[in-house]
Amino acid sequence: MSRLLPYTRPMKLAVIADIHGNLLALEAVLADIDRRGLQQVINLGDVASGPLWPRETVELVQSRAIATLRGNHDRWIGEGGEGHSDSFARDQMDGGQVAWLWGLPPRLEPAPGVLAFHARPDDDSAYLLEEVASGRLIPSVAAEVAARLGPTEATLLLCAHSHLAGMLLLEDGRLVLNPGSVGCPAYADPTPPPHVSEAGSPFARYAVLEVEAGRLLGCEMIALAYHHEAAAARAESLGRAGWAHALRTGLMPFGG
Repeated sequence: MSRLLPYTRPMKLAVIADIHGNLLALEAVLADIDRRGLQQVINLGDVASGPLWPRETVELVQSRAIATLRGNHDRWIGEGGEGHSDSFARDQMDGGQVAWLWGLPPRLEPAPGVLAFHARPDDDSAYLLEEVASGRLIPSVAAEVAARLGPTEATLLLCAHSHLAGMLLLEDGRLVLNPGSVGCPAYADPTPPPHVSEAGSPFARYAVLEVEAGRLLGCEMIALAYHHEAAAARAESLGRAGWAHALRTGLMPFGG
């Protein structure tokens, strides 16, 4: 006799990440999610850090009860790190919000066979799908990505951190997906080796997945227009010209 497998119903999942305090971009993305009638949303971290609206952004994520995991900047805010953007965010928030960011889980399993984390499962500040070459992020080969991941029971892996939307199918059948950044389309990282990440446009990015038993049945990688000029003006008013340029263009100023 053949054994009947348990029936699983496909689910639609909206995946957002790397908001970085950009309330206007988040509002546009959530409005689009609502228009599509999507009920399941997961946030892959880095909620608040940046010279924009950290307190209001956290309030909106909390008010929507969005399943959220902890990114490296969320952790650094909680640890009291002194990066300019982290310090600004921490100073703008109350103690309860800082504690909420610090207490977020590093990983989530939003559906059977799906594992979500910020950067890598064991490291919230190391790239998974990319590596640095000539001062820029470039795609890594599948074998290197698999080595960084190690073994996982999950077959669909959701990551963020690089702010670059993309997906990669590994030889063993696992699929890795990055939805891109909701609120920060470009940045410069001075950590050796210094490099830039550039999406090349100012749009807010997120992804809509259809998933069944750890298999990706379909995916929309969405680039959404929003009032990015107002976000850039906010950064500019706080003396962050690099952020303003990135928000307007999706590129870093010459020289990073």
